[in-house]
Amino acid sequence: MKNFFTSESVTSGHPDKVCDQVADAVLDELLKQDPDSRVACECCATSDFMLIMGEITTTAKVDVEAVARKVVSDIGYTEEGIGFSADKMNVLVKLNKQSTDIALGVDNSLEVKSSKSDKDEYDKIGAGDQGLMFGYACRETEEYMPLPIVLSHNMCKKLEEVRKNGKLGYLRPDGKGQVTVEYENGKPKRIEAVVLSSQHNETVSTEKLREDLKKYVIDEVMPSEFLDDNTKYYINPTGRFEIGGPAGDSGLTGRKIIVDTYGGRCPHGGGSFSGKDCTKVDRSATYMARYICKNIVAAGIADQCQIQIAYAIGVAKPVSVMVNTYGTGKLSDSDIADIVIKEFDLRPRAIIEKLQLNKPVFYKTASYGHFGRNEFAWEKTDMAEGLKKYL
Repeated sequence: MKNFFTSESVTSGHPDKVCDQVADAVLDELLKQDPDSRVACECCATSDFMLIMGEITTTAKVDVEAVARKVVSDIGYTEEGIGFSADKMNVLVKLNKQSTDIALGVDNSLEVKSSKSDKDEYDKIGAGDQGLMFGYACRETEEYMPLPIVLSHNMCKKLEEVRKNGKLGYLRPDGKGQVTVEYENGKPKRIEAVVLSSQHNETVSTEKLREDLKKYVIDEVMPSEFLDDNTKYYINPTGRFEIGGPAGDSGLTGRKIIVDTYGGRCPHGGGSFSGKDCTKVDRSATYMARYICKNIVAAGIADQCQIQIAYAIGVAKPVSVMVNTYGTGKLSDSDIADIVIKEFDLRPRAIIEKLQLNKPVFYKTASYGHFGRNEFAWEKTDMAEGLKKYL
């Protein structure tokens, strides 16, 4: 049986990713001073304008505008006259304190309120919102990630690298890529199509741009064993791409949630990550779900694993846990779900402690995906060996 699957990625200069990085940079600066900061910071951007808004409760003192300008400069928007730059953009900051109604449920969970007896420390923080979160892992790549999203990220990272190191100095920060993989009987067989678009200045011809991007980006990262004479390449297919970033298309935090996760292979609960501290289960429980799935696959319990975890606002324990191994499990999905509940503490405070989520590590997550990168605690497979006892 043959089918095709496509995933996309974007560079750090994509307008939505600019906003994600600003939101997470603000979060990190707050956590450096106050690890208990409650943060829901969002950002939107358009031509030479950025709005930073949301709800923050913290003892930290941070120059939010300065943080935003540094992020935009580091990305590479320093050129004047292209509609968006770190020095020239107007920045409006509208940040309030977290709602006291939400804080009631986070600071004192339903479990604590419903009993006069002393509760486990992990019961004291309730979920910051209701919601459903998904995790996923598979054996398709060494990253335990689907191949299309891994290749898309690698291509966009390479695009940024050749811009920043001067190899292709005519490039500008905005860009995006897409890879279609052909599968046969569930296994990657070949690359069907590669799409790559990059913002550039006026000095380069379209022909030269396409030639360079093929040679210095695509050919450098696409595994040759998956390429053949029928692989199709679409490089800046519309031709010119001089106007880009927030000047070409407005940006918004949380609009690249599929790029952030599994490239569409796994369902998504809808909640975004960037700018949120980890009492928000949109972020923390999604990281935990990935951690669980990766350890289950690494333990050999399944070759592919998806988990859904659902929460009610103000309640510490999840209201449901669902496992789907797509028929690859050595045990039944319901038995694996029971193992998950037994072996992994899914209460928000326990997740934060286990994965060290009150530390300033989030700016790095805001471009090129939150998963498949071993620098993060939720990518460890330190529980895999212990899980083998269930086989």
